[in-house]
Amino acid sequence: MDSAEQYDKDEGPAQKVSVSMPAGRIAAVKARVGARGFSAYVSAAVERQIQRDLLEELLQAKEAEIGPPSAEVREWAAEIFREAETMAANERDAEDDERDTGPEWRAPKAS
Repeated sequence: MDSAEQYDKDEGPAQKVSVSMPAGRIAAVKARVGARGFSAYVSAAVERQIQRDLLEELLQAKEAEIGPPSAEVREWAAEIFREAETMAANERDAEDDERDTGPEWRAPKAS
């Protein structure tokens, strides 16, 4: 048994692993959290993916039990996902603009 397999998902000592990903994605993470926050950021991303995988499994089981969602529910879900994709694209565009021109000065919030 691999030493990582003897622990629950949020237990045990931290271990080094090697992963490969596009250089641009690495740079984007480091720009967001710095080099020291990289591992925590990747760990949180893995946790979100596990949650998504579990949700997909639950949705498939529910669909097998009660049938597929109605067209109305599918359209509602599609609209929510389109909104989320638009928000993510806008954030990426803002980050690209910031890299091209440097960060904008923002006035401090009034207290």
